[in-house]
Amino acid sequence: MSSARIIYWLWTSRQEDATLDRAGVPQLIGGTPSYEGAIVPATQWTWAIDAHRLTRTFGAVTAVRDVTLQVPTGTIFAFLGPNGSGKSTTVKLLTGLLAPTAGEARVAGRVVSAEDLALRRMIGILPENDALFQDLTIWEHLELSGRLYGLTRQETQARAVQLLQHLDLEQGRGTLVDEASFGMRKKCALAMALLHNPRVLFLDEPFEGIDPGSSRNIKDLLLALADRGVTVFLTSHILEVVERLADRFALIVRGEIVACQRVSDLTSAGTTLEDLYLRYAGRPAAGDLTWLGSR
Repeated sequence: MSSARIIYWLWTSRQEDATLDRAGVPQLIGGTPSYEGAIVPATQWTWAIDAHRLTRTFGAVTAVRDVTLQVPTGTIFAFLGPNGSGKSTTVKLLTGLLAPTAGEARVAGRVVSAEDLALRRMIGILPENDALFQDLTIWEHLELSGRLYGLTRQETQARAVQLLQHLDLEQGRGTLVDEASFGMRKKCALAMALLHNPRVLFLDEPFEGIDPGSSRNIKDLLLALADRGVTVFLTSHILEVVERLADRFALIVRGEIVACQRVSDLTSAGTTLEDLYLRYAGRPAAGDLTWLGSR
């Protein structure tokens, strides 16, 4: 038996904790959050995400330098930049997956720390790499995730069914991750990020590899979440989607933020997000590829 299956068996075979039993199943989105602990009420947050001069170095390389961001509660914030510009590193810094070399971040009113379990229960993370167990099924991942976040079996199963339906993944629930397509894996990881009803969502490339129908469902869901006070922080290379979806955006180039503003201010000025992106980030020099297509 693999280590992943042992972990799954140990957690899902436990007797329900009496302190977690609650009558009925809360509404999947916008219901009573399932986390416990010393939570700072949303009405007391100045910002859902507040980062001050975050810096991260790897040896002689500075991946992120002096990143300062303030994201209001209930907004969709897009974090943009070229490959290798520091987007995923910043997401890791904001979620406690990576410690900063300097600077500080607060999320949901709490200082970000890998040891803060209460904060972990308030945020949902779709990471750069899905970090799934190859020998567990999609359904088993959701069962395990629910138990780790303190949901009852009834809550986990009810929410998982709704999420799988919304993401068109119901037919694949019994598929081992090792046999799942890239899009199925992405949907599974997204469902896990949503399952415990977080107040702040960090989504690294949520539309990558997703079919158009499911992509529309995800967009509609993110907009509904923002209306209900959930804050969404996402990265994406699909600028057209960002223009239609996000309230605000920041552009990071070579580890430093070079632009940060409302999307509506940009479009009202008669320019596009692509224009601004290319102005600051540039584009690779086009090589002489006349040999392509020649015979």
